[in-house]
Amino acid sequence: MKTFKTSDGLTLAYRDEGQGIPVLCLSGVTRNSTDFNYMAPHAKDVRLIRLDMRGRGKSDFDPDFNNYNLVREASDVVEFLDHLGLAKVAIIGTSRGGLISMHLALTDHHRLLGVMLNDIGPVLDATGLEAIKGFLGHRPDFKTYDEAVEKLPKVSVGFANIPTERWHAEVRSRWIEKPDGLHLRYDPNLRHAIKAQSHGNNVDLWTYFDAYAELPLALVRGENSNLLSCETATEMQRHHPHMIYAEVKDRGHIPYLDEPECLDVLEQFLKEIQ
Repeated sequence: MKTFKTSDGLTLAYRDEGQGIPVLCLSGVTRNSTDFNYMAPHAKDVRLIRLDMRGRGKSDFDPDFNNYNLVREASDVVEFLDHLGLAKVAIIGTSRGGLISMHLALTDHHRLLGVMLNDIGPVLDATGLEAIKGFLGHRPDFKTYDEAVEKLPKVSVGFANIPTERWHAEVRSRWIEKPDGLHLRYDPNLRHAIKAQSHGNNVDLWTYFDAYAELPLALVRGENSNLLSCETATEMQRHHPHMIYAEVKDRGHIPYLDEPECLDVLEQFLKEIQ
């Protein structure tokens, strides 16, 4: 992985592979660039850039957890694009990554070629928010990768028909196995940041979503998602009638992006941003 330094001195890690139109992948609140490993082989003829946001993956943890916010993280993205010398980029944003793209659509619209959202919208369902708050910042009860592979499928609500090898990959992307158990691949202080920034469960970001106007836009939603409701997805289509959309069978929050429905949306989206 390569690195770049933010204006406030943190070193962020990223992968930069392929040639073609630049596509930047931004992962969820506790996740990292490995989330896009499943999709990567299917993203043909593009320059695929996968960034570990501050406090995640192989990037530096921020000594001030208050900097884990959408404004600072969106600023990191702009600085990163400047570092790469990219005037414009398409974004594939999973959950938190999608929220960052909404912020950029409002503040730095001219830097975007288009956006593909993975199970995120301008209204966040309370059930999903509470689920995230419940595990955020806590190490899992699982002590080993093998134990996690055995037990994670049973507690992953909304997911079905997942091959065992996928669970092996998932537990290794989420945690680090050490003699005393599994450790997080993100800064546990993210928990304090989210708590400090919480304004209740009725977060409304329609103004940000509407800033996607005139941009190519795509959305995939897990059919069992507890964060993005069917009603919100329908309203998103009403606000943006040309949005490419698919619901992903047997998936909750979040689809892996290599499901057939996701790959069909990805293909259409990449054609639109060319």
